[in-house]
Amino acid sequence: MDQAPEEKKAIMRRKRDAKVADHFSQYAPVWLVDEQFNLEEDAIQFEVVFFHSKYGWVKRRYRYDSYQNVLYQMGQEAIDEESTFELQNEDPYVGAEFVNTVDSYGG
Repeated sequence: MDQAPEEKKAIMRRKRDAKVADHFSQYAPVWLVDEQFNLEEDAIQFEVVFFHSKYGWVKRRYRYDSYQNVLYQMGQEAIDEESTFELQNEDPYVGAEFVNTVDSYGG
């Protein structure tokens, strides 16, 4: 039985969110700025923005393979802090009670 596209997207999001929770907690707060679904490949490509202790503000692209439950980092680019001001006024995708970039592993 095939799932409706919106139901499939919701399942893929839940699986992705569970997979990335630990990884993104070291960078929190993290804002989700883009996501694109490939339903035929059971994959989501998405971008997040966060402050990295080594690189400053970055926009990082990921691909989540829902079928295999694997997260791939697809690159990143440095962005200037001014471009994040509006974003910082929004609720983050992964929040933080406090920012602890010292304990992030630098990856």
